[in-house]
Amino acid sequence: MSKAIRFHQTGGPEVLQWDDINVGEPSENQILVRHTAIGLNYIDTYHRSGLYPLPLPSAIGMEAAGVILKVGANVKGLTEGDRIAYASPPPGSYSEERLIDADKVVTIPSGVSDETAAAMMLKGLTAQYLIRQIHKVSSGDTILIHAAAGGVGLIVCQWAKALGANVIGTVSTEEKAILAKANGCDYPVIYTKENFAERVMDITNGEKLPVVFDSIGKDTFEKSLDCLKPLGKMVSFGQASGPIPPVDLGVFAQKGSLFFTRPTLFNYAGTSAELRDMSTDLFSVVESGHVKIQIDQEFPLSEARAAHEALESRQTTASTILIP
Repeated sequence: MSKAIRFHQTGGPEVLQWDDINVGEPSENQILVRHTAIGLNYIDTYHRSGLYPLPLPSAIGMEAAGVILKVGANVKGLTEGDRIAYASPPPGSYSEERLIDADKVVTIPSGVSDETAAAMMLKGLTAQYLIRQIHKVSSGDTILIHAAAGGVGLIVCQWAKALGANVIGTVSTEEKAILAKANGCDYPVIYTKENFAERVMDITNGEKLPVVFDSIGKDTFEKSLDCLKPLGKMVSFGQASGPIPPVDLGVFAQKGSLFFTRPTLFNYAGTSAELRDMSTDLFSVVESGHVKIQIDQEFPLSEARAAHEALESRQTTASTILIP
């Protein structure tokens, strides 16, 4: 028997349980993985709370690194002992061991540790599609990233800065402002003290922005639209403060024929080839030193409840990992 965090009903962190599970043997296209480090992400709380419904009882967790214990008969290019990482459904990374389709994983380069890989796959691949695909950030761009001191935010700040952009980032505290600035955010804005839309107007001399990347949702949506120039892109990739209320689509016309998208990683990395290309881009920028993955919190896997409590109360910065 192996151990895993699961939930039998939806709710707060208290519903997470430390269960015995029978992992089984890999099918012909699967691998059996022993996890060495597991990433904590906000989507995990959406699954646990029922915001993104799953059949119950349910496994949880979308991201991890580990070592291959067994490979299925039809698996090519992977062998026992390989170090791999993934950020992919179905949930199940909060476990000591698991089965996963071989085409959902990538091998970890020698210059990247298991802990770093587990902390960066979902957040880093998210950053990749945000600034390398949805809006290809280039030198001279000015962008706004909400939650700039969070896991995705810190990667976006560093990567965008390396690409030559000017980065505005919202944070909730002075401490997080210092962290964001140290990681490439030119203009940290403490949204609890300042009106970020007014600050954007000041910083851009009234020109506004071509893009806003928003993982906060309800609390930031309306003012984010006010930050965009005509034909600007509103990229809503999370809802940490709650879902965006119903919107009259006419507002996008009124504010300058704006574009709106609600992307998910799993559409951008929908094939193994797309996943490999995105991962190669991410690993390259990390190995180059332009992006450093900061792990500020580490919890035993069995204490996932405490990790969720810290995440949802906004007590965390950068990335958090769970160790089996």
